[in-house]
Amino acid sequence: MSGTSEGPTPAADLDRSAVTDSDHTTYHRVFGAAPIAMAVVDRAGLVTGANAAFGELLGADPDTLTGRVAADLVDLASDARSWHAYREVLRGRQAKLRCTRRLKHPEGHSVWVQVTVSPLGGEPGVLLSVADISARRELQARLRHLQMHDPVTRLPNRTLFFERLTVALEAESYEQSGTGRIGLCYLDLDGFKAVNDTLGHRVGDRLLAAVAERLTRVADEAGYARAVTPLVARLGGDEFALLVEDSTGTEQLADLAESVLKALEEPFDLAGQRLSLTASIGVVERHATGTTATGLMQAADTTLYWAKADGKGRWTLFDPERNAHRMTRQALSSTLRPAIDRGEFALEYQPLVGMEDGRLSGVEALIRWNHPQFGTLTPNRFIGLAEEDGSIVQLGRWALVTACRQARRWQLDHPTEPPIFVSVNVAVRQVWDSDLVADVAEVLAETGLAPHLLQLELTESAVMGSAGRPLQALQALSDMGVRIAIDDFGTGYSNLAYLSRLPVKVLKLDGSFVRGFQYEEAPKGVPPNPADEVIVEAMIQLAHRLGLTVTAECVETSAQATRLRRIGCDTGQGWLYSRPVPPDRISELLGEQTYAVGKP
Repeated sequence: MSGTSEGPTPAADLDRSAVTDSDHTTYHRVFGAAPIAMAVVDRAGLVTGANAAFGELLGADPDTLTGRVAADLVDLASDARSWHAYREVLRGRQAKLRCTRRLKHPEGHSVWVQVTVSPLGGEPGVLLSVADISARRELQARLRHLQMHDPVTRLPNRTLFFERLTVALEAESYEQSGTGRIGLCYLDLDGFKAVNDTLGHRVGDRLLAAVAERLTRVADEAGYARAVTPLVARLGGDEFALLVEDSTGTEQLADLAESVLKALEEPFDLAGQRLSLTASIGVVERHATGTTATGLMQAADTTLYWAKADGKGRWTLFDPERNAHRMTRQALSSTLRPAIDRGEFALEYQPLVGMEDGRLSGVEALIRWNHPQFGTLTPNRFIGLAEEDGSIVQLGRWALVTACRQARRWQLDHPTEPPIFVSVNVAVRQVWDSDLVADVAEVLAETGLAPHLLQLELTESAVMGSAGRPLQALQALSDMGVRIAIDDFGTGYSNLAYLSRLPVKVLKLDGSFVRGFQYEEAPKGVPPNPADEVIVEAMIQLAHRLGLTVTAECVETSAQATRLRRIGCDTGQGWLYSRPVPPDRISELLGEQTYAVGKP
């Protein structure tokens, strides 16, 4: 029995051995002929066998690779994460490693490969396979280049520009070396839209490409003496940027901007079209620390706007104070309407004094904004904003109601004194965007103020350009008994013949005439001008012949007042008599029998 049972064993073992040998032979053939580069690595990390594809990829005889350190062959130790994962796979603690490496071929060219390390499945060691992905990487690089570059100019586009800018602003980019500063020239072509509109987009694209070439040349020349060549990018439309990493200061950026303007001076010859253009450039240069890409671009955009506003064809350097003023302007603009509702505005009143008797005959209402953040603001800080956004209508009506109510209160509080009139400034937009005539009539009825005690002041340019509805409104107000005054008279281009047909009762001479007036003690920096007295006298005589009265603004000295009175000026206004004061101070003046000229 024992012999019978043991008999077949050697034959079965021989069969299994034959199968195993056959499998190993097949395995070696497949391994050797496989188009994928492969190598077997033992637990110690040494190559025990490599196929022909592996040798070809590395430019070596596969037999010579046996016994080599596998990690060195495919650069697995170049970063800590891959090196740790590789060792974990060797120890059987991790299933697989896959990473990308750039290998140097002995012939000199680089090969991008994808390395995969995985267990052999029951066998000691691991299988190292390496796939050549150079073609795929090249395709990806081409696609990225297309994605990151402008097709018209072939310059880096907005996406790549911001990518470079973001990296440049990262601390590790400048803490180890460099100046720690960054600069930007942000430019816009002046009048480029006209080229597209008149000559077509094809010519426009050629012009953009030609501009890009010149900007690139300027950047290359600027980079000759520097460690880093400025990056030139097209951000869209006709906007370009030159980014200077590790800038050395504003002088470097100013020189670059000047070079750009000079490079664009020469006319462009485009397929028979000879074109000339200029550019406006916003220049920003600052420490990289604390700067963000968004903040830098906002500053550049603001500065570019200044360059265009200053006349185009120039560069302008970012000015923190000017920017602070702009930010303040924006803050005021956004809070103007709510401020009216919150009652943040108040009126002060500046006396209008008769030149002959020195008596108070009226007051001009001057608006003030008691801003919770910026303090008391005078009209020049916010009236322009109110006119731009239309809130001047609401603000103007509030001033009209408040001034008329106060004038009526003075009249009631001092019944034995001759009533004084109140003069209120009116913006042109109030005439166009509201029913000013109806508003005035309603306010006079509501406050009980007589129409002749209200004077409305409009600027010379507004009144002289009046036609249609504005002229009809002024005539209706005059017919109502309200006095119309031209403010800052003499600063515009008056049509005197037209003036005679306007419903105007008062001319207020601009203060520039009085400041240059002949007087004994001229203020420092204001030379006497003999012509001013002649001009003022002529205007006063003309006004009187037209039946108008004349008020001189900015009267500051008694010598000025004496000369104005001598040539027939009717009323004076200025610091000689009083600065703008609160309503209670006017009440005090009305309570005095004699008005003290020059008393503040």
